[in-house]
Amino acid sequence: MTPSPRIVLVTGKGGVGKTTTAAALAVESARAGRRTLVMSTDVAHSLGDALEIGLRTSPTWDRTLEVEERLHAQAVGARTSVAADWGTMRDYLLTVLDSFGVDPVVAEELTALPGADEISALLTLGHHATSGEWDVVVVDCAPTAETLRLLALPELLGWHLDRLMPTQRRLLTAMRPAAAAAAGLPMPGNEVLDVLSTWRAHMADVRTLLTSERASVRIVLTPENVVIAEARRILTSLSLHGYAVDAVVVNRVIPVDDDPWRSAWNAAQTAGIATIVESFRGTPVLVAPYLAGEPTGADALAELAVQTTTLDGELPPLDSPVRGGGLRVEPDGEDFVLLLPLPLARSGDVDLARRGDDLVVDVGGVRRVIALPSVLRRCIVKNAGVRAGELRVRFVRDEEVWPRGR
Repeated sequence: MTPSPRIVLVTGKGGVGKTTTAAALAVESARAGRRTLVMSTDVAHSLGDALEIGLRTSPTWDRTLEVEERLHAQAVGARTSVAADWGTMRDYLLTVLDSFGVDPVVAEELTALPGADEISALLTLGHHATSGEWDVVVVDCAPTAETLRLLALPELLGWHLDRLMPTQRRLLTAMRPAAAAAAGLPMPGNEVLDVLSTWRAHMADVRTLLTSERASVRIVLTPENVVIAEARRILTSLSLHGYAVDAVVVNRVIPVDDDPWRSAWNAAQTAGIATIVESFRGTPVLVAPYLAGEPTGADALAELAVQTTTLDGELPPLDSPVRGGGLRVEPDGEDFVLLLPLPLARSGDVDLARRGDDLVVDVGGVRRVIALPSVLRRCIVKNAGVRAGELRVRFVRDEEVWPRGR
């Protein structure tokens, strides 16, 4: 089996320099001898500007643009490759809307796929991860809110499709004529359900890849209070969904000198950096300087990478396995404890709800639906709390379905 490439997803609040950071990391990786691809999943693609190349949205998964030896770039959008599969779904929806007498022009607008950018990005990333062409894939993600939506999608879409398939396939195969007559609508054919099944399989593969020891997220921020607060929240949210953060990059740090104007900024940034080091304790903190000119082009980006230094912690080599800490279940006497890393969260930030065989965890408005392992489905939640940056949910046996002694 072809080994998976090392994947680094770079994100941060809009305007902090995440695209420049991603491009610099990619150039550094390629010039160190690794076959490197840098992908942009941001709708407002600026990766081409950073690399000083003419980069347009790729029409297919495998079409990339060579920047220099061992370095390729790609911009991914809603029309990248996934359009072929979406066409099957779209044709079915157009048929349904036509049966309602909806104007064809209006129907075209109504069938725009919500989340198409995210689905296309994930499917394209999955393709590159299994192609055997790359040693490293750097992903220039959209700003934080969109990144969270992107990374939550594989599990969320899989959760919904697991409940739709294969029951719906059996019912529709047996009852399509009667169902169509009763509803007055055309029922989806097997080709539509095949597309859903394919998406489900791809999403499961991508989720496995992104939570493996070959993938991590790198958060870019500037030493400003508003930006730091958002970076703290995204660290918690990424951990909620099981993604590892391998480093934070403090960008645009002004060099220290005797100029009064700069001195004021130096003092403010020093205080901000101290907050960052304390907030992200245990995660390597890198510092990139505020350069005299905008770093565009491969040579300038390579120089930025050289000048990016480690301030706190130790950043493992890019080829090293990523140290993760996802969800796990541990026995405790006759009870079971579900543990999930939630750095920087407090018990009051977390809401829990049990819905059948699922546990819904909400942290500051970011939600994850966790399909419970079979052993916990026969249990009930006794209590929960956050301790030392980890959510601990205690389950006890449900005596009605799992009496003690059995």
